[in-house]
Amino acid sequence: MAGLKNSPFGKRLRGADEESPRKNRTRFYPVFPAASASTPSLDSRPGTSDGATPESPERNAHRDYGDRFVPSRDAGDMRTTFHLMDDATPSTPSKNRIIPTESDALKEQANSIFNTILHTEVTPASPQRPGSPVRPPTASTTNLPTTPTRRRLFAFNSPSRSNPTTPSRRLDMPTDEAYSLSPVRAESRQLLESPRRQLRSVCKTPYRVLDAPELADDFYLNLVDWSSTNVLGVGLGSCVYLWTAHTAQVSKLCDLNNLHDTISSVSWVQKGTTLAVGTLSGRLHIYDANTLQLTRTYERAHTQRIGALSWNAHILSSGSRDRSVHHRDVREAGTRPFKRCQGHRQEVCGLRWSGDGGPQAATLASGGNDNKVCIWDLRGSKRPGGLGGTPGRVGNVPGSSGGGDEGDTPLWKFHEHTAAVKALAWDPHVSGILATGGGTADKHIRFWNVQTGTMLSELDTGSQVCNLIWSLTSHEIVSTHGFSSTTAQNQICIWKYPSLDMVASLTGHTHRVLYLAMSPEGETIVTGAGDETLRFWNAFPKKENHQARQESRLDYGRLIR
Repeated sequence: MAGLKNSPFGKRLRGADEESPRKNRTRFYPVFPAASASTPSLDSRPGTSDGATPESPERNAHRDYGDRFVPSRDAGDMRTTFHLMDDATPSTPSKNRIIPTESDALKEQANSIFNTILHTEVTPASPQRPGSPVRPPTASTTNLPTTPTRRRLFAFNSPSRSNPTTPSRRLDMPTDEAYSLSPVRAESRQLLESPRRQLRSVCKTPYRVLDAPELADDFYLNLVDWSSTNVLGVGLGSCVYLWTAHTAQVSKLCDLNNLHDTISSVSWVQKGTTLAVGTLSGRLHIYDANTLQLTRTYERAHTQRIGALSWNAHILSSGSRDRSVHHRDVREAGTRPFKRCQGHRQEVCGLRWSGDGGPQAATLASGGNDNKVCIWDLRGSKRPGGLGGTPGRVGNVPGSSGGGDEGDTPLWKFHEHTAAVKALAWDPHVSGILATGGGTADKHIRFWNVQTGTMLSELDTGSQVCNLIWSLTSHEIVSTHGFSSTTAQNQICIWKYPSLDMVASLTGHTHRVLYLAMSPEGETIVTGAGDETLRFWNAFPKKENHQARQESRLDYGRLIR
């Protein structure tokens, strides 16, 4: 048999067997052709040449490109790649701003530290960011071609400090991260170990809640005020009630039901027990809280309701819906005002005297439903620095200082607010600083320098500003809020001035907080709302004791024995 296989007949028989199946065999084109496959000619067609392999564009796309992109953490900056930079997030628009319900300074500080550490740990900043591309030189500045000098193509150097591009790591340093026992980076550890500013905590719940039936839910009224003798006056319907803080005793001061009238405003004199009461019909009553007796009555003080009252020693100023402000000296026997101010085109809903300089040097601020704030001086409307006006303010010639002038010109007139201005407050720590708050369409607290007539700063609160009052023990200001363009918040907010950072946000009222007053010692505030409740809050720290007078080195009397 071995001879038959090697014989010429056997060779021809094996050749016929090998050629017969090759003719009927189906050609197979591999998906990934071998590297040694011959390249087809330009005129060849797929399927006609044995050595040609058809090329599919889909296969090339799948082979050359992946189905997703995975960024390299080592090469790029993750904060820039994933838009995690602090300035990449757009600021919240005014109409959608929401003050956090349970926010305070301590929680805001903790959240800020947590976010900083989280960014440092998860997305550390790139140590070296690529610089801006350099613009190629123009044709006029290019050098002429020169023959390159011979140099080595490869250079091998040991890591050294002389070559900053060479990566080096000093493992002999005890501060290296390889020897750290902390689970966080060195930057985060430094932030956690650094001393932080001490912040005071504010109690979020009121320590006392009183029922106030028939407390009007009216933005333009002022029905709550706290006297220097620690007595709270509240106007409820046609009655005025007095609540003594140190004894919790309640007494009725007056009842105007027999006159078919309703209380629209109450205001205590700065020092004393005199209370002024304004009504819807335009009457003005003055009571003595000690004896609960009516001392004076101005029957036709205004032609419409009196919504705002403010005292300046013996001067009583009243603002009405008849768009005028009247000034009366309660010591005089007459009932006519000695001066009238007509600077608003709609109802006057806010009045506040500055407390510095006495009745002759004090300044009056008035806010109206015409979105304007006017600054008045009873001595005469003379602006500092001449007669020239400032853009956005009154630029007329100042009016005379004669008494009873109907068309007296205000010292300044501010037009920046876009809603009614009821909230007015003078800074007791810095002379000439006024804070004003706008209504639902404005939502801003603005700070003014009335000496120069300029706006110092503004704060967007996100909701209607109903009241403002400055703290006597710290440089802070309280604002109460009502309607909002989003969810109603009805909050009491404490702001630090001049940084305007929120110290605390107090909640509890179910209606807008329309009334606000402060205790004489300056630690407690009381708020009233349309939910017919009065809530007392410990908002500010205790006043420091400055009664111990420091001895002066110039007082030589203390040296006498």
